[in-house]
Amino acid sequence: MTVLEDRIAMADADANTQRLDDWFERLERMPVPEGFRVEIVGGNVHMTPQRDTHWQIIFRVAGAVAEKYGMDRVFSDVRIDFPGHENGFCPDVALLKASAEKDEKGHWRHEDVEFVAEVISQGTAANDYGPKKTAYALAEVPVYLIVDPYRGWCRVYTHPKGDDYAIDTKVDFGSDVDLTDTLLDLTLKTDKFPRD
Repeated sequence: MTVLEDRIAMADADANTQRLDDWFERLERMPVPEGFRVEIVGGNVHMTPQRDTHWQIIFRVAGAVAEKYGMDRVFSDVRIDFPGHENGFCPDVALLKASAEKDEKGHWRHEDVEFVAEVISQGTAANDYGPKKTAYALAEVPVYLIVDPYRGWCRVYTHPKGDDYAIDTKVDFGSDVDLTDTLLDLTLKTDKFPRD
């Protein structure tokens, strides 16, 4: 990359962040119904209802991760900007590095994300399996977990390589998700995950 190309890329990233900031400021002033989650994927605003099934799964995943790493490193539904065009995601569960610090605008950095879990909603499933998976791979998030209560399975994506993951493991509900060979180093029980 030349110096000129590097400067153009930096200017594009700054403009992208500014547009996301503007969008989120507007969204915070809107009367978003209680129980809805709002995020921006590829420049499109998505508002998703959080149902009991989703919250129960999110709580179980976040609890297992927090039990091992502490509550200060585990977040749910907190904005983190990821690579790509206007990607301001609010992951269902995110684990940050112990050394993570907010940027100058008070946002967590995608470079500090070690694990992300998303629980599928019917209306936004294509985002979780598509552009969000791509953005997480580009951000080199080491472990990306999709929990799909409609299909009754989990998908574990590891070893990010470019815009995808090299390894995709499917685990049916009722079986343990073995993450001991990842940096997470834990086993996630799914026997109590509810289905939709």
